[in-house]
Order: sequence, then C-alpha cells, then structure tokens
Amino acid sequence: MQRGLGALLGLLWVQLCWVRGQQVEQSPSALRLQEGASSTLRCNSSTTIYRVQWSRQKPDGGLINLFYLASGTKQEGRLNATVDAKERYSTLHISSSQQEDSGTYLCAAGHSAPRGPAACPQTTAAPAATVSASGRTCMAVSD
Repeated sequence: MQRGLGALLGLLWVQLCWVRGQQVEQSPSALRLQEGASSTLRCNSSTTIYRVQWSRQKPDGGLINLFYLASGTKQEGRLNATVDAKERYSTLHISSSQQEDSGTYLCAAGHSAPRGPAACPQTTAAPAATVSASGRTCMAVSD
C-alpha cells in the first residue's frame, strides 16, 4: 500500500510540475522492424535539455525506465542513449532488435528550474494521447 501511494504521489508531483510552452517531439512516431534490425529514435526539445529520461511501455501496459541522463552517452546491453543539451536533442539507439523490444518508447526532457518561488524542476514530457502523437514511438518487432 505504501509503495503504491508513493508512486501515486510521485506521479501527482510530476503532474503538478508540468510546464506548458515547452515542446518535446519524438520521431519516428511509429516503427516496424524485422528482428535483428537496428533503429534510432530521436527526441527534440524546444529549449535546452538538462536531463532526459527514456522509458518503454510494454504491450501489457507495464512501464520500464531505460535511461536517465544529463549529458553524454549511456549504454545498457543493446540500448544506447545520448543527449546533446546545447543542440536540444537526445537519441535512443536499439541494435539487434528482439521481439521483447516491442512497445511504446517515451522520452521526457528536463529543463532548468526558474528562479523564484517555484519548488519543482521544469519537466516536459511528450504527450501520450495517441500512438502517432509526438513524444512517443510505437515500435513492433516481428520475426
């Protein structure tokens, strides 16, 4: 119960700290790969990026956090994420795709916090209304 409440409060905090006016766009919006193929997803921001989080939502609805990075490159197995703060983009490269890579990929970009009474860092997540909406990529891997 406590764990679920903590997660709910965390989501609520993110919602309260949502910033309007900054845009995050992700491409491509949909992708179908043959097993073993590689692809790169790109997340562009309208303002300088100070941190990026890449996540994958599995077909059953479960969310997996893949990377959280402020600069440079991180690699985990077949996944590689980069962020270029000055150029305002991040990439997620998936090499040798497998069926378990299928899902919806999401990126969220963090921006510098404003000076003043605001207590929340500014985080702009890409909208998640439809599969083709910017900020998410629906990827299917078939054999």
